[in-house]
Amino acid sequence: MATASKSAKRRYEIVENKGNSEDVDDIIEAQVSDNADDSTDEESSEYSGLEDDEEDDSGDEEDESAWEEASDEDEEDDDQEQDMSTNEDSEDDSEDKVAPTAIPIEQVGSSASVEEPARPVEDEYAYDSSDEEDLRNTVGNIPMNWYNEYPHIGYDLEGKPILKPKRGDEIDNFLRKMENPESWRTVYDPQTGQDVILSNEDVELIKNVMGSRIPDGSYNPYEPWVDWFTNEVMETPVTGRPEHKRSFIPSRVEAIKVGRMVHAIKMGWMKPREAKDTSVERHKYYLMWNADDKSEDVRRIENPIPAPKPRLPGHAESYNPPPEYAFSEREITQWNRLSETPYQRKFPFVPKRFSSLRAVPAYDRFARERFVRCLDLYLCPRAKKMRLTIQPEDLVPQLPKPRDLQPFPTVCSMIFKGHKGLVRTISHDPSGQFLISGSDDQTLKVWEVATGRCFKTFEVKGTVRCVSWCPNSAIALVAAAVDNNVYLINPGVGDRLVQAKTDEILKEMPAQTDYLIPQRVRAVLTWNEPDKEQWASGFRVILTHFKAVKHVAWHSKGDYFSSVMPEGDNRSVLIHQLSRRRSQLPFSKSKGLVQCTLFHPLRPYLFVATQRHVRVYNLLKQELTKKLITGAKWISSIAVHPGGDNVLVGTHDRRLCWFDLDLSTKPYQALRHHGQGIRAVAFHKRYPLFASGSDDCSAIVSHGMVYNDLLKNPTIVPLKKLRGHDKFDDFGVFDVLFHPTQPWLFTSGADGTIRLYT
Repeated sequence: MATASKSAKRRYEIVENKGNSEDVDDIIEAQVSDNADDSTDEESSEYSGLEDDEEDDSGDEEDESAWEEASDEDEEDDDQEQDMSTNEDSEDDSEDKVAPTAIPIEQVGSSASVEEPARPVEDEYAYDSSDEEDLRNTVGNIPMNWYNEYPHIGYDLEGKPILKPKRGDEIDNFLRKMENPESWRTVYDPQTGQDVILSNEDVELIKNVMGSRIPDGSYNPYEPWVDWFTNEVMETPVTGRPEHKRSFIPSRVEAIKVGRMVHAIKMGWMKPREAKDTSVERHKYYLMWNADDKSEDVRRIENPIPAPKPRLPGHAESYNPPPEYAFSEREITQWNRLSETPYQRKFPFVPKRFSSLRAVPAYDRFARERFVRCLDLYLCPRAKKMRLTIQPEDLVPQLPKPRDLQPFPTVCSMIFKGHKGLVRTISHDPSGQFLISGSDDQTLKVWEVATGRCFKTFEVKGTVRCVSWCPNSAIALVAAAVDNNVYLINPGVGDRLVQAKTDEILKEMPAQTDYLIPQRVRAVLTWNEPDKEQWASGFRVILTHFKAVKHVAWHSKGDYFSSVMPEGDNRSVLIHQLSRRRSQLPFSKSKGLVQCTLFHPLRPYLFVATQRHVRVYNLLKQELTKKLITGAKWISSIAVHPGGDNVLVGTHDRRLCWFDLDLSTKPYQALRHHGQGIRAVAFHKRYPLFASGSDDCSAIVSHGMVYNDLLKNPTIVPLKKLRGHDKFDDFGVFDVLFHPTQPWLFTSGADGTIRLYT
């Protein structure tokens, strides 16, 4: 494009004398030679097209022929009055003489075109639409990444490609930055590919823009204010009318009246008013709040009690209240209905909207409200109360941060899936390698903790309410409460020698020669042997109760276990001895609706949780030791600390109570972190951790440190709220259980899954 414009410019040459043929010939020869050079240059460049060169060459030949014809006609008509020495001198003289005129080549050959005045030719580069003042690259406002694959970056004004400067690699750029002190203000211009050094004004401008300030640093946004109007009030009269003459002359009518009054006073007809005696007070005031220690005047000066300020008006009192404050028809009807009890109204008035403040009528309740305000001021006694300057931080105990109390479970690492119903209970073996779960789908499943694999599934005809693994590692036995039965099952996992020993112990019933089963026990419970099919399935002993069994708990030695029947009244709790196949009823009277029982881990104590209280019995002395008052409406579960001196009680009314048996029978601390009822609580055997599961589908892990020093109270810090179970029929988490050796937590939920948090 630049080459074409270059040839077009030369077609309009500056001609001083139209009849000078020699000058025209010289111009033609120079043009042809230049066009030839341009064409060769264009052919040698890799950025030009062949078709444009051919068009330019053809155009040049036509122009050359036109010039030759025009020169021949000029030679015939010319008288050769002027003598030109050389072509170069003629061109120089033509440039130094009068103002040039641009004439197209095509119009020189005809006489008519010569006589017409020449038209100025518009230069296509005279106007540049770019915003840049000095734009050396003429490619326009286009994306410069179009030239990424080319060695040049655009074209200059002559149409020649602009080669990219050598940028170097990252090491060269780094060395250049280190050696150049102006590198911090050097930026790269993608339009030209050059590095531009910013001036101080540019740097200041960039700082102002980045600092959200005015870009121009010389601009002062805080100019002194110019008062267009004066603030001095001019005293001007109401009217400019001059005073009347009679205003300066005494009134004769008033003089006559004054004379008559003076005569009446002299005659005694008129008596003047007596002067008031200011020494005697006509009214006596009494101080209603007179202080005994000092006078009221001194108190009001030294220690004044200001009157309480009235309530400030809100948006409803406005003459143009917002639309949300306007009463609807239902609100107006309700407002009128409360006329007998106006103190129950939301507002003592109905908000109304007026077009302007001038249209607002007088307030009909103004006098009434002022009167009530005055009554408040003098009828309400005022007294100063010393406010306690207690910082809120002082009331909160200084608890350690959770990150300092690690380890504790934080994330869900494994999900055990396989049950088709609610998983109500879980229990682990003494080593922590296996886990057993009971569900409403009438199955018991044994899982491997490390892999999540289900080893065995036991089919039971009923809903599994509770399952508990025997804590004695010498035998492999699981107690499961299913409806009215308690099954003692050999899970068939773990050490085979232990399994064989367990079967050998339970294979034959011990001799009951000298023992007579009491009538009360015989009416409640029977020990049964399983049939062959049940024995092959893993069932070893079946205990049949007369009511549904809800809870089963083992003693720490593994020989005794207890079962709870909430509907059994005074026969709700039974204690069974596995070695002798005997059972006993420890209570003869009903103490309430029993929920669950637990054995003390160290002492011969039995914890019995009824609906509202937890009773602690001494089994050796057979007496009640303590009665823990929870203050709850319904107890759901209990857990005993491995030390035995602290008890955790979960309730259905969302409270978690911590009891210190050495301190008091009332809760040492009550935690209310769950949104719904708590289903299960558990202590860890090795770590100072305890957890609670609730129907809000969450399990909260807390730090509970118990000290050997009796003067130091336990430290309780909530650590983590674990979520993951889905709600089903308003049920969430049914059971929580800690791993015996690792800080891991198992939870079973109503969604049919068991989750392991580590």
